[in-house]
Amino acid sequence: MKCRHCGNELRLPFLDLGSAPPSNAYLTEAGLRAPEAWYPLRVLVCESCWLVQTEDHAGREALFTDDYAYFSSFSTSWLAHAQAYVQMMIERFGLNHDSRVVEIAANDGYLLQYVQAAGIPCYGVEPTAGTAAAARAKGIEIVEKFFGVTLADELVASGQQADLIAANNVLAHVPDINDFVAGFTRLLKPVGVATFEFPHLLRMVQQNQFDTAYHEHYSYLSLTAVERIFAHNGLTVFDVQELPTHGGSLRIFAQRSGGSHAVSPAVVALRQVEADAGMTASAFYGGFQAKAEKVKDDLLAFLIEAKRQGLKVAAYGAAAKGNTLLNFAGVRPDLLPYVVDRNPAKQGKFMPGSRIPIVDEAQLKAQQPHRILILPWNLREEVLAQLVYVRDWGGRFVTAVPTLAVAEGIPA
Repeated sequence: MKCRHCGNELRLPFLDLGSAPPSNAYLTEAGLRAPEAWYPLRVLVCESCWLVQTEDHAGREALFTDDYAYFSSFSTSWLAHAQAYVQMMIERFGLNHDSRVVEIAANDGYLLQYVQAAGIPCYGVEPTAGTAAAARAKGIEIVEKFFGVTLADELVASGQQADLIAANNVLAHVPDINDFVAGFTRLLKPVGVATFEFPHLLRMVQQNQFDTAYHEHYSYLSLTAVERIFAHNGLTVFDVQELPTHGGSLRIFAQRSGGSHAVSPAVVALRQVEADAGMTASAFYGGFQAKAEKVKDDLLAFLIEAKRQGLKVAAYGAAAKGNTLLNFAGVRPDLLPYVVDRNPAKQGKFMPGSRIPIVDEAQLKAQQPHRILILPWNLREEVLAQLVYVRDWGGRFVTAVPTLAVAEGIPA
């Protein structure tokens, strides 16, 4: 395989999770009786541009389908994050009713609803039909297509250039990263700004977040790699912020090359942090496989011992990262009988690969499990607040990443 950005031959392994179905390909009852597509799940490193990337086996249309089940608005902490972002951008860049904001991968309108409420013209680009419909139900204009140079040129020709383009947790999800980034260069007004948020590869390695590897994540990103990709496609990174979201993310600010914004000290400092960590040397990427395998082994040992002791175990949050973990560990309903999720689009379906049923919260209250495995560990505090009543029966919470941890019941 060759690098998606620079075309260099990929030889340096980073992570091999065997094989798995697409992490968001939730199964229906009928789907349980049909064959399920599994693909190798290997991640490699480009030793030329240092872009870390998943081996290519499935196209975007096979992964981001009309019934794509990830709806951003089901996370209250993510909604608060989006609202704070909108207010910050309005203040920093002086956005008003004469501006235009565009979000690429607008999902269910979780962010643009706040732009719209501020009276700022906006629209979103979102290729998955279910989430696009949810955004339209909020009154948000949606272009239901995949984004790249072709769509950007169409939007520019129709007078839809942007003062601000937001792209949250989508840069890692695109197979043709050059075409995607070049589309921003076209769609931005000459003085426009684009922001991108994505999980930071440095944190992924430091915190053993191997379960964030799945087929929908084509890339795993550092500032080092992103700056090279952007420069090649006519964009310059002029500022960066480190965020706690998704276990440690970056928010980068970009403009057309030659733009008026000076490069901030934060960019220079983070470049140095990545260099000091060794992210431009092969040794940095070694040892990750062994850490992932230890998590797998520890989780299996925990579930088997709980079964031997007669403890009832459930999981919470039918997240894509949870599917990676469960399929890598080979967990099936005999060890984990169900997963609770608040999203009605997932309830009544089954986790891909493991085929564990996804149920609503009523079952958790009825069954009162002794242990609850939190699959979206990045939302741990939010989940603990939602499930405060678990303390009534002495339930305890478990997380598997970065290492297995069993917490006491939520304190009063």
